[in-house]
Amino acid sequence: MDRLDCIQSFVRVVETGSFSAVARELNMTQPTISKQIAALEDYLDVQLLNRSTRRLQLTPEGERFFQHCQGVLDAAAEAEASVGQRQKPVGILRISCPVAFGQYQLMPHIKGFLELYPDIKLDLSLSDGFIDLIEEGTALAIRIGQVNDPSLIAHRIGLTNRVTVGSTSYFRNHPAPQIPEELVDHNCIVYTRLATGNEWHFQQPASSIGGTAKVVVTGNLQVDNSIAIREAVLAGLGIAVAPVWLFGDLLQSDQLRVVLQDYQSVPLPIHAVYRRGRFVPAKVRCFIEYLTTEFKLNPWVSDYGVERE
Repeated sequence: MDRLDCIQSFVRVVETGSFSAVARELNMTQPTISKQIAALEDYLDVQLLNRSTRRLQLTPEGERFFQHCQGVLDAAAEAEASVGQRQKPVGILRISCPVAFGQYQLMPHIKGFLELYPDIKLDLSLSDGFIDLIEEGTALAIRIGQVNDPSLIAHRIGLTNRVTVGSTSYFRNHPAPQIPEELVDHNCIVYTRLATGNEWHFQQPASSIGGTAKVVVTGNLQVDNSIAIREAVLAGLGIAVAPVWLFGDLLQSDQLRVVLQDYQSVPLPIHAVYRRGRFVPAKVRCFIEYLTTEFKLNPWVSDYGVERE
């Protein structure tokens, strides 16, 4: 019995609550994971988990052992990383990223990263939902907006400036709004994963009273996917507030029209986040550093020279 392997399996079973999920993650069979936990219990002569058809629950002894095991795995990883080849970024790096941002902004930089770090294999999951990094076994996530989860460390790597935009075909039949309050007379396409929902926030121009204007908008379409927002705008369904990178060079074409240019939508920071209190592998650190450098040169997401909060 390799005790360290058994401890790793035990910790991940507790974190995910599933033998089968850990088996998939470690490329093993579920019976193998079960045997590892059973062997660990036999070695310690104590029951670590209460198993039922519906859930797994730590015993009091299992709870104490679990707390110590996390430190053991961190110490082992740090020791390996401090010597020899382990100083090099290696292994599988699991990353979660919003769909549209991954497609339009992250993927163009992946080739360069893999050429720079050939011993890293990326496992990229694209989802607009906020996944649980522990449950999914994900090392790093890209998140747009404020990060308020105290269990996560957040590194700001860029900034998402946003525009209020509609298609030229839409504005042929609807007068363009001159102030944010006039949006109530328009069909607005709402991104439901935005923290403020259908309340859109705009920075007042410096020539006015300043501050933030807040407008509750309505429309006949709301979606939870940014790419769907893009397609809805291009189809002429209405007005959206969207990241500049979602439309890119199309903003300069005759297909789209940017309105309310004196009322900038409040920008959203872009963060790379990972779990607090665990050893940070070199592959995570180098990916964050790489994106930070690349994004400084990317006009769509750069906040170089912008005062950070």
